[in-house]
Amino acid sequence: MSIRAHKRSLTLAITAALVAPFAMVAAVTVDTVTAAPAAAHGSVTDPPTRNYGCLERWGTDHLNPEMATIDPMCWGAWQHDPNAMWNWNGLYRENVGGNHEGVIPDGQLCSGGRTQSPRYDYMDTPGEWVAKDVPQQFHLTLTDQARHGADYLRIYVSKPGFDPTTEALGWDDVDLVKETGSYPSQGTYETDVDLSGYSGRAVLYTIWQASHLDQPYYLCSDINIGGAADAETAVETVATTAVTAGRLGRFAA
Repeated sequence: MSIRAHKRSLTLAITAALVAPFAMVAAVTVDTVTAAPAAAHGSVTDPPTRNYGCLERWGTDHLNPEMATIDPMCWGAWQHDPNAMWNWNGLYRENVGGNHEGVIPDGQLCSGGRTQSPRYDYMDTPGEWVAKDVPQQFHLTLTDQARHGADYLRIYVSKPGFDPTTEALGWDDVDLVKETGSYPSQGTYETDVDLSGYSGRAVLYTIWQASHLDQPYYLCSDINIGGAADAETAVETVATTAVTAGRLGRFAA
């Protein structure tokens, strides 16, 4: 089975979960944490957030120990709390009153201030998270399974010189690059993002202020600005460089 085919099978599994928003239940062995069905909310799915990307790549193979070599940050996330992936769409807080910087401490932006701790705490961990290659102008998609609506999407990018492999994201590390208007209740909220003047490894940080009540979502996506816009190519490139010759041989057609 090729790495491309392996990635495609995982993508199909996640697509099925999106079609049946209330029915995503993890199939796990008895020696692992049993996951509850994901509550239907939402998240940025392109470029994927850290936990959604881990689910997309490993959801059907999350017990595979080779993940530790191929995708070590996802390995750490699955070991910390598998429910961060099964509940990829639940990283939110309530009753923030728009005071995002006052409520979410520096170093905890990617976990929403350690909301539902310890579930999402590992999302703040610096390291070699798989980054999607994107051009300087690209399209962001947020998938809202519950159709909450959006008062706005507020989109930030980490500043030049910030290194997500060694630093946890703080408010002084990000620039606001876009704030959208409101969206009606629908399945996806999409917007163009212009990162002209930025390049290289970065974190895209999205705040989705849901409309149905005061419920903001805090969403970190790892990106490589100025690269190819093909997510599958990006994942396969990471896998190819990280995997040993034996591992590659295993996936040979």
